[in-house]
Amino acid sequence: MAIASGICWGLSFAEHSSLLFSLAGLVPLFLLLSVPRAWLWGWIHGAVSWGVAMVWLVGTLTTYGQIQGWLAGLLLLAFALVFGLYTLVFSAIGSRLWKRGGVLALLALPALWVVIEIVRGFLITGFPWNLAAYAWIRMPGALPLAAWIGAWGVSALIVGAHAGLARGVTTKNLPLAVGTVLGTAFLLALGARWGAASGGERGAQASPPQIVRTAALIQPDTPNQIAFDAATFEADYARLLALTDEACRSGSLVLWPESAAWPMIYGRDARLSADLARFTARGCSILLNSVSQEGERYFNSALLVAPGQAVERYDKRHLVPFGEYVPLSRVFSFMASLARNAGDFSPAAELVLLDWSGEKLGPAICYEVVFPGEVAALTRAGATVLVSVTNDAWYGDTAAPWQHFAAARFRAAENRRWLLRAAITGVTAVVGPDGSLHGELGVGARGALSARFLGRTDLSPFVRAPWVVPSLCAALLLAALVAVRRDRPPI
Repeated sequence: MAIASGICWGLSFAEHSSLLFSLAGLVPLFLLLSVPRAWLWGWIHGAVSWGVAMVWLVGTLTTYGQIQGWLAGLLLLAFALVFGLYTLVFSAIGSRLWKRGGVLALLALPALWVVIEIVRGFLITGFPWNLAAYAWIRMPGALPLAAWIGAWGVSALIVGAHAGLARGVTTKNLPLAVGTVLGTAFLLALGARWGAASGGERGAQASPPQIVRTAALIQPDTPNQIAFDAATFEADYARLLALTDEACRSGSLVLWPESAAWPMIYGRDARLSADLARFTARGCSILLNSVSQEGERYFNSALLVAPGQAVERYDKRHLVPFGEYVPLSRVFSFMASLARNAGDFSPAAELVLLDWSGEKLGPAICYEVVFPGEVAALTRAGATVLVSVTNDAWYGDTAAPWQHFAAARFRAAENRRWLLRAAITGVTAVVGPDGSLHGELGVGARGALSARFLGRTDLSPFVRAPWVVPSLCAALLLAALVAVRRDRPPI
């Protein structure tokens, strides 16, 4: 049961998933809480689910890490076993709550899950990948509901729904099972109806007029080079310029994905500067990714090159471990080959927004978009539009780009902001303030995706107080654990 349900939960984060996978993945996990050694079955469930969801790591390690397949498989196994420990902790604590029963214990289970998700998002630089909320990305109402309670709140709703259903089935409590289903449906309906509500597209207090902005998101479908080849670079760069040439319109914004002009560096390569100057002379602005240097420090930056203004720069704040820096580099020296310039980058010292045509662009470079609190900080700082540039070519045509994209859609919904996403091989997309899709280029597609959008200044409840759901979950869990301890017989 642990293995089968772990497989199903891992498949919940595939490109084409369904509610059945989450049902078959979580309901059995709660049933396992009532058997001896629940922690062991939880560990197996977690390890299997992470192994299934992250199987794409093997291809990345063998292709770009230049290691043999058997070693890549062992590293995936080690990764799955380590991250399966989070489910072990959930099962070890959750089994005591499950056996105690009662409303408080039932409510504490989703609270426990959320607390563990938050810990996973902060521990050792954080890895908030595949939050439970993302398993329901196709469920109507789930995305806009995140504007009120965030992805963590949606995770709590999902886990609570499965826990209530499992409890109702095992105790033959039909009212509980039906009530759980109806209550979940009611909350999702509220999210669908009110989740993206606002006092106007820019907000009731906004002074700038409502102006429809236009942008073009470039997806050149450029695979990463294992070893640099000049002829391949020339063909890739020519394709990037051709797509930009077609998309450049006066007053519009053109987004280049992360690493689009690699290995050229803005400010060093006269050719790149000249090409960008040619586009800005036509009236369009270019947002591109480039390496920046200050003294001995290097930054992964998003640069805005716009007509008639100085170049603006945003430096990435949250770096990718084993990609942009290597923790314990002496131990993991072989991992440095997984990304170009791995270990060379420094994190930004401050949050910066980019001014473009009256809008404040809130950038998230690649991995940064998976952190709910960090993207919310952009919106609180005044971002009217979110922009994300990424290079998911490391993962090929696997589930990884779609898992990454699911996080981006939740960030748009949480912040009630348009999100413009340019990916070098996919998924490039225009995401509405409720998380809905307004255009998409899938993995392996090539082209320029047009976007029409309005900036917003209103703040969602989640952005105003992203700490509310985590605090409530921690308090509820603490109360339940105290109650369980008081129920223990005296020694």
